[in-house]
Amino acid sequence: MRFSGTENYVATEDLTVAVNAAIRLERPLLVKGEPGTGKTVLAEEIAAALGAPLITWHIKSTTKAQQGLYEYDAVSRLRDSQLGDPRVSEIGNYIKRGKLWEAFVAPERPVLLIDEIDKADIEFPNDLLLELDRMEFHVYETGETIKAARRPVMIITSNNEKELPDAFLRRCFFHYIRFPDAQTMQAIVEVHFPGIKQRLMEEALKLFFEVRDVPGIKKKPSTSELLDWLKLLVAEDIGPEVLRERDPRKLIPPLHGALLKNEQDVSLFEKLAFMVRREGR
Repeated sequence: MRFSGTENYVATEDLTVAVNAAIRLERPLLVKGEPGTGKTVLAEEIAAALGAPLITWHIKSTTKAQQGLYEYDAVSRLRDSQLGDPRVSEIGNYIKRGKLWEAFVAPERPVLLIDEIDKADIEFPNDLLLELDRMEFHVYETGETIKAARRPVMIITSNNEKELPDAFLRRCFFHYIRFPDAQTMQAIVEVHFPGIKQRLMEEALKLFFEVRDVPGIKKKPSTSELLDWLKLLVAEDIGPEVLRERDPRKLIPPLHGALLKNEQDVSLFEKLAFMVRREGR
Protein backbone atom coordinates (compact mmCIF):
# COMPACT_ATOMS: atom_id res chain seq x y z
CA MET A 1 0.00 0.00 0.00
CA ARG A 2 1.61 3.24 -1.16
CA PHE A 3 0.26 6.76 -1.48
CA SER A 4 1.51 9.25 -4.07
CA GLY A 5 -1.37 11.72 -4.22
CA THR A 6 -4.38 11.64 -6.53
CA GLU A 7 -5.65 13.62 -9.50
CA ASN A 8 -7.88 15.55 -7.08
CA TYR A 9 -5.32 16.14 -4.32
CA VAL A 10 -1.92 17.81 -4.74
CA ALA A 11 0.36 16.15 -2.19
CA THR A 12 3.81 17.61 -1.61
CA GLU A 13 6.79 15.27 -1.44
CA ASP A 14 7.19 15.61 2.33
CA LEU A 15 3.51 14.77 2.83
CA THR A 16 3.66 11.61 0.70
CA VAL A 17 6.79 10.54 2.59
CA ALA A 18 4.97 11.01 5.91
CA VAL A 19 1.89 9.07 4.77
CA ASN A 20 3.89 6.14 3.49
CA ALA A 21 6.14 6.10 6.56
CA ALA A 22 3.08 5.89 8.83
CA ILE A 23 1.64 3.06 6.71
CA ARG A 24 4.95 1.18 6.80
CA LEU A 25 5.36 1.64 10.57
CA GLU A 26 1.67 0.84 11.15
CA ARG A 27 1.37 3.90 13.36
CA PRO A 28 -1.29 6.63 13.33
CA LEU A 29 -0.38 9.64 11.21
CA LEU A 30 -0.98 12.78 13.25
CA VAL A 31 -1.55 15.67 10.85
CA LYS A 32 -1.54 19.30 11.98
CA GLY A 33 -1.84 22.52 10.02
CA GLU A 34 -3.95 25.62 9.55
CA PRO A 35 -7.69 25.00 9.18
CA GLY A 36 -8.54 24.63 5.51
CA THR A 37 -5.21 23.11 4.42
CA GLY A 38 -6.75 19.77 3.47
CA LYS A 39 -6.14 17.61 6.55
CA THR A 40 -9.56 15.94 6.49
CA VAL A 41 -9.59 15.61 2.71
CA LEU A 42 -6.20 13.88 2.94
CA ALA A 43 -7.78 10.85 4.62
CA GLU A 44 -10.47 10.69 1.94
CA GLU A 45 -7.88 10.80 -0.84
CA ILE A 46 -5.67 8.19 0.83
CA ALA A 47 -8.66 5.85 0.98
CA ALA A 48 -9.45 6.54 -2.68
CA ALA A 49 -5.83 6.02 -3.75
CA LEU A 50 -5.48 2.76 -1.83
CA GLY A 51 -8.93 1.50 -2.80
CA ALA A 52 -9.75 1.16 0.90
CA PRO A 53 -13.01 1.87 2.76
CA LEU A 54 -13.05 5.10 4.78
CA ILE A 55 -14.39 5.19 8.34
CA THR A 56 -14.70 8.69 9.80
CA TRP A 57 -14.95 9.61 13.48
CA HIS A 58 -15.65 13.34 13.86
CA ILE A 59 -14.62 14.47 17.35
CA LYS A 60 -16.63 17.03 19.34
CA SER A 61 -15.99 18.68 22.69
CA THR A 62 -18.35 16.16 24.32
CA THR A 63 -16.90 13.05 22.65
CA LYS A 64 -15.55 10.34 24.95
CA ALA A 65 -13.03 7.67 23.96
CA GLN A 66 -15.45 4.92 24.99
CA GLN A 67 -17.81 6.02 22.20
CA GLY A 68 -15.18 4.98 19.68
CA LEU A 69 -15.29 1.45 21.07
CA TYR A 70 -18.97 0.87 21.85
CA GLU A 71 -21.90 2.20 23.87
CA TYR A 72 -24.22 0.10 26.00
CA ASP A 73 -27.80 1.40 26.14
CA ALA A 74 -28.87 0.16 29.58
CA VAL A 75 -31.84 2.55 29.70
CA SER A 76 -33.42 1.08 26.56
CA ARG A 77 -32.89 -2.44 27.84
CA LEU A 78 -34.56 -1.60 31.15
CA ARG A 79 -37.50 -0.01 29.34
CA ASP A 80 -37.88 -2.99 27.03
CA SER A 81 -37.75 -5.41 29.97
CA GLN A 82 -40.64 -3.54 31.60
CA LEU A 83 -42.59 -3.88 28.34
CA GLY A 84 -41.82 -7.58 28.04
CA ASP A 85 -39.78 -7.21 24.85
CA PRO A 86 -38.08 -10.55 24.03
CA ARG A 87 -34.97 -8.74 22.79
CA VAL A 88 -33.80 -8.13 26.36
CA SER A 89 -32.52 -11.70 26.58
CA GLU A 90 -29.75 -10.80 24.12
CA ILE A 91 -27.60 -8.02 25.55
CA GLY A 92 -25.92 -7.51 22.17
CA ASN A 93 -29.13 -5.88 20.95
CA TYR A 94 -28.29 -2.90 23.17
CA ILE A 95 -24.66 -2.45 22.24
CA LYS A 96 -23.86 0.14 19.57
CA ARG A 97 -20.56 -0.33 17.78
CA GLY A 98 -18.18 2.60 17.68
CA LYS A 99 -15.90 3.65 14.84
CA LEU A 100 -12.89 1.75 16.20
CA TRP A 101 -14.98 -1.42 16.41
CA GLU A 102 -16.10 -0.89 12.80
CA ALA A 103 -12.48 -0.43 11.71
CA PHE A 104 -11.27 -3.50 13.61
CA VAL A 105 -13.81 -5.86 12.04
CA ALA A 106 -13.87 -4.36 8.53
CA PRO A 107 -13.44 -7.10 5.87
CA GLU A 108 -10.81 -4.95 4.10
CA ARG A 109 -8.05 -2.89 5.68
CA PRO A 110 -9.78 0.47 6.12
CA VAL A 111 -8.60 4.05 6.49
CA LEU A 112 -9.79 5.36 9.86
CA LEU A 113 -10.01 9.14 10.21
CA ILE A 114 -10.14 10.57 13.74
CA ASP A 115 -10.94 14.15 12.85
CA GLU A 116 -9.99 17.13 15.07
CA ILE A 117 -8.88 15.14 18.10
CA ASP A 118 -7.90 18.35 19.90
CA LYS A 119 -11.56 19.31 20.29
CA ALA A 120 -12.10 16.63 22.92
CA ASP A 121 -11.13 16.62 26.57
CA ILE A 122 -7.39 16.50 27.29
CA GLU A 123 -7.74 12.92 28.61
CA PHE A 124 -9.34 11.69 25.39
CA PRO A 125 -6.06 10.74 23.63
CA ASN A 126 -4.71 9.01 26.76
CA ASP A 127 -7.89 6.94 27.01
CA LEU A 128 -7.11 5.43 23.59
CA LEU A 129 -3.48 4.45 24.25
CA LEU A 130 -4.12 0.79 25.06
CA GLU A 131 -6.41 0.29 22.06
CA LEU A 132 -3.91 1.97 19.71
CA ASP A 133 -1.08 -0.24 21.02
CA ARG A 134 -2.83 -3.60 21.11
CA MET A 135 -5.49 -2.99 18.46
CA GLU A 136 -8.03 -4.72 20.66
CA PHE A 137 -10.51 -4.00 23.45
CA HIS A 138 -12.82 -5.91 25.78
CA VAL A 139 -16.62 -5.69 25.77
CA TYR A 140 -17.47 -6.20 29.42
CA GLU A 141 -21.20 -6.66 28.93
CA THR A 142 -20.77 -9.66 26.60
CA GLY A 143 -17.35 -10.86 27.68
CA GLU A 144 -15.95 -10.81 24.15
CA THR A 145 -12.67 -9.31 22.96
CA ILE A 146 -12.67 -7.37 19.70
CA LYS A 147 -9.29 -7.64 18.00
CA ALA A 148 -8.29 -6.08 14.69
CA ALA A 149 -7.53 -8.63 11.99
CA ARG A 150 -5.23 -6.00 10.47
CA ARG A 151 -4.21 -2.54 11.62
CA PRO A 152 -6.26 0.17 9.91
CA VAL A 153 -4.45 3.04 8.22
CA MET A 154 -5.15 5.68 10.85
CA ILE A 155 -5.16 9.43 10.13
CA ILE A 156 -5.60 11.77 13.12
CA THR A 157 -6.06 15.50 12.52
CA SER A 158 -5.54 18.39 14.91
CA ASN A 159 -5.94 22.16 14.61
CA ASN A 160 -3.61 22.75 17.57
CA GLU A 161 -6.42 24.03 19.79
CA LYS A 162 -4.76 22.26 22.71
CA GLU A 163 -1.58 20.32 23.39
CA LEU A 164 -1.72 16.54 23.06
CA PRO A 165 -0.16 14.29 25.73
CA ASP A 166 3.43 13.10 25.20
CA ALA A 167 2.43 9.46 25.66
CA PHE A 168 -0.01 9.81 22.78
CA LEU A 169 2.48 11.67 20.57
CA ARG A 170 5.05 8.89 21.01
CA ARG A 171 2.66 6.46 19.34
CA CYS A 172 2.14 8.63 16.25
CA PHE A 173 4.07 9.61 13.14
CA PHE A 174 3.79 13.39 12.95
CA HIS A 175 3.47 15.72 9.97
CA TYR A 176 2.70 19.43 9.81
CA ILE A 177 1.08 20.56 6.56
CA ARG A 178 2.73 23.87 5.78
CA PHE A 179 0.62 26.45 4.04
CA PRO A 180 1.14 26.01 0.27
CA ASP A 181 3.55 28.34 -1.47
CA ALA A 182 2.48 30.15 -4.64
CA GLN A 183 3.63 27.36 -6.97
CA THR A 184 1.88 24.61 -5.02
CA MET A 185 -1.23 26.76 -4.70
CA GLN A 186 -1.29 27.25 -8.46
CA ALA A 187 -1.21 23.47 -8.91
CA ILE A 188 -4.08 23.11 -6.44
CA VAL A 189 -6.13 25.73 -8.28
CA GLU A 190 -5.52 24.05 -11.65
CA VAL A 191 -6.78 20.75 -10.21
CA HIS A 192 -10.04 22.33 -9.07
CA PHE A 193 -10.44 24.74 -12.01
CA PRO A 194 -9.00 23.11 -15.11
CA GLY A 195 -8.83 25.58 -17.95
CA ILE A 196 -9.02 28.67 -15.71
CA LYS A 197 -7.69 31.79 -17.42
CA GLN A 198 -4.01 32.18 -16.56
CA ARG A 199 -4.15 35.95 -15.95
CA LEU A 200 -7.16 35.63 -13.67
CA MET A 201 -5.45 32.93 -11.63
CA GLU A 202 -2.22 34.92 -11.38
CA GLU A 203 -3.95 38.09 -10.21
CA ALA A 204 -6.20 36.18 -7.81
CA LEU A 205 -3.26 34.37 -6.22
CA LYS A 206 -1.28 37.58 -5.96
CA LEU A 207 -4.15 39.35 -4.21
CA PHE A 208 -4.87 36.29 -2.02
CA PHE A 209 -1.32 36.17 -0.66
CA GLU A 210 -1.32 39.95 -0.18
CA VAL A 211 -4.44 39.61 1.98
CA ARG A 212 -2.78 36.86 4.04
CA ASP A 213 0.28 39.07 4.59
CA VAL A 214 -1.61 42.12 5.88
CA PRO A 215 -0.26 42.85 9.40
CA GLY A 216 -2.85 42.41 12.11
CA ILE A 217 -5.25 40.19 10.18
CA LYS A 218 -7.01 37.92 12.65
CA LYS A 219 -8.16 35.08 10.40
CA LYS A 220 -5.96 34.48 7.37
CA PRO A 221 -7.91 33.05 4.42
CA SER A 222 -7.20 29.37 3.80
CA THR A 223 -6.92 27.19 0.70
CA SER A 224 -10.59 26.22 0.83
CA GLU A 225 -11.59 29.89 1.05
CA LEU A 226 -9.40 30.73 -1.94
CA LEU A 227 -11.19 28.04 -3.95
CA ASP A 228 -14.59 29.41 -2.90
CA TRP A 229 -13.49 32.91 -3.91
CA LEU A 230 -12.22 31.74 -7.30
CA LYS A 231 -15.49 29.91 -7.92
CA LEU A 232 -17.35 33.18 -7.35
CA LEU A 233 -14.93 35.19 -9.52
CA VAL A 234 -15.48 32.76 -12.40
CA ALA A 235 -19.25 32.65 -11.88
CA GLU A 236 -19.52 36.46 -11.77
CA ASP A 237 -17.13 36.80 -14.74
CA ILE A 238 -14.84 39.16 -12.85
CA GLY A 239 -11.76 39.81 -14.98
CA PRO A 240 -8.12 40.04 -13.91
CA GLU A 241 -8.10 43.81 -14.51
CA VAL A 242 -10.58 44.23 -11.63
CA LEU A 243 -8.26 42.34 -9.28
CA ARG A 244 -5.23 44.23 -10.55
CA GLU A 245 -6.87 47.58 -9.92
CA ARG A 246 -5.30 49.40 -6.99
CA ASP A 247 -7.89 52.13 -6.49
CA PRO A 248 -7.67 53.05 -2.76
CA ARG A 249 -11.45 53.13 -2.59
CA LYS A 250 -11.49 49.47 -3.64
CA LEU A 251 -8.76 48.16 -1.36
CA ILE A 252 -11.09 45.44 -0.09
CA PRO A 253 -11.09 42.57 -2.63
CA PRO A 254 -14.28 42.02 -4.64
CA LEU A 255 -16.55 39.36 -3.10
CA HIS A 256 -14.38 39.62 0.02
CA GLY A 257 -16.93 37.70 2.09
CA ALA A 258 -15.38 34.50 0.76
CA LEU A 259 -11.96 35.51 2.13
CA LEU A 260 -12.57 37.68 5.19
CA LYS A 261 -14.64 35.86 7.78
CA ASN A 262 -15.03 38.29 10.67
CA GLU A 263 -15.90 41.91 11.17
CA GLN A 264 -12.50 42.77 12.68
CA ASP A 265 -10.68 41.90 9.46
CA VAL A 266 -13.22 43.73 7.27
CA SER A 267 -12.83 46.75 9.56
CA LEU A 268 -9.05 46.48 9.28
CA PHE A 269 -9.20 46.67 5.48
CA GLU A 270 -11.63 49.59 5.64
CA LYS A 271 -9.24 51.47 7.93
CA LEU A 272 -6.34 50.75 5.61
CA ALA A 273 -8.37 52.08 2.68
CA PHE A 274 -9.21 55.24 4.66
CA MET A 275 -5.54 55.79 5.54
CA VAL A 276 -4.50 55.37 1.89
CA ARG A 277 -7.17 57.86 0.76
CA ARG A 278 -6.13 60.38 3.40
CA GLU A 279 -2.43 60.11 2.48
CA GLY A 280 -3.34 60.53 -1.20
CA ARG A 281 -5.04 63.89 -0.70
